[in-house]
Amino acid sequence: MVNKIKTVFLCSECGEDFAKWAGNCPTCGSWGTLSEMKISQTKTKSTHSSEPKKPVSIDEVLANIPEHRIDTEIPEVNSVLGGGLVQSSIILLSGEPGIGKSTLAFQLAGNVSPTLYVSAEESESQVALRARRLGISSENLNISSENRWEAIQKLLNIHKPKLLIIDSIQTIYSEAIDGFPGSTSQVRECGTQILDFCKSNNITTILIGHITKDGKIAGPKMLEHLVDVVLNIEGDNKTDFRILRCLKNRFGPTHNTGIFEMTEKGLLVIENPSEVLLAERTMQSSGSVVVPIMEGNRPILIEVQGLVSPATYGTPQRNTTGFDMRRLSMLLAILDKRLGYQLGTQDVFVNIVGGMKVSEPALDLAVALAITSSYRDIPISNKTLVAGEVGLAGEVRGISHLDRRVNEAEKLGFEQLICPQSNLTKFKQKSNIDVNGVTSVFEAIEKVI
Repeated sequence: MVNKIKTVFLCSECGEDFAKWAGNCPTCGSWGTLSEMKISQTKTKSTHSSEPKKPVSIDEVLANIPEHRIDTEIPEVNSVLGGGLVQSSIILLSGEPGIGKSTLAFQLAGNVSPTLYVSAEESESQVALRARRLGISSENLNISSENRWEAIQKLLNIHKPKLLIIDSIQTIYSEAIDGFPGSTSQVRECGTQILDFCKSNNITTILIGHITKDGKIAGPKMLEHLVDVVLNIEGDNKTDFRILRCLKNRFGPTHNTGIFEMTEKGLLVIENPSEVLLAERTMQSSGSVVVPIMEGNRPILIEVQGLVSPATYGTPQRNTTGFDMRRLSMLLAILDKRLGYQLGTQDVFVNIVGGMKVSEPALDLAVALAITSSYRDIPISNKTLVAGEVGLAGEVRGISHLDRRVNEAEKLGFEQLICPQSNLTKFKQKSNIDVNGVTSVFEAIEKVI
């Protein structure tokens, strides 16, 4: 037996390790991300080389793969995953603190049997109280507060669960290497050992991971490369809406999203999010525009609010909620340069109602019209929708899935849609909504204001 201690420097962004320290990572170029990591390795001297693993044919592998997926009994989760949980898959569930990661994981644990729920952040009594609050009771749901991977591995061999949930990966540590739980070296080592063990024992695993202030998953970036599926829960802690978004999926599409409402009984599926988001809309008020956006594969109608008022202080304010500030600056420059609106002395505020964060380019035209409506104090008809991307020349560019947006608007009784003219050449669908195409922001303003 030979005990060897190896010292490497690991990048917390890309997960690459190097023999020497450097100011920036040679692979990804990030500065100040290399940290020292000591690995204790125990090797056995061998007189012969190990035999390589025998290759197998694709048909032989496919014959041993189960055709069905594990039903989570939550339709939105099944849709996001592409039909349910794939056996022996590794899923990383991330999100901000208090957003509902543990709640969603616990609901899944109550629907899949047998399950081992490892919560190193809470005691077993705290986990049991949460289960009672969510109305989850299952004889085949076992909980543990263990945080050593070697002990968790023994529990897996005893209980042999179908689903393993670790809450969270930053609290688990391995005795094989030095380092505190949550450190770069521990997250990397535990992630690798969990992957090897659960894949070989056909255990589906959900790893809950915290995110940093920058919105990135804490720990090395390579954790995202190891897992099969990356799910992220988005939303505002001040509102009840939550969006489950798939960022990576080796077994299905990545554009599916699920929309939930956070309640005392857990996350509940919202059947018609458009109706809920527009329920408190004020009619005939200037600065309010409805826009059909695409959240993954589903259309949702949301309200965009704009407010323009004379600046009280010397420097005008520019504030946004749920919309990119740089995108707002571009739209204000377009309104100033192309349409002659003097907004340099005005405070401008933009708000996406419902606490949602939207980055879709189709939101541009709605924001521009909301600002114009407030600036001129002329309301836009409450039966009109607006969608389109705005270029620097003031032109309105095409958007995707116009047919789905029209169908969603028709369900809620809207009568008119302002969209890019280029989309009308491909739009052959019959609808009760009057679809009008525009080529510029000026033309859109003339139609609705």
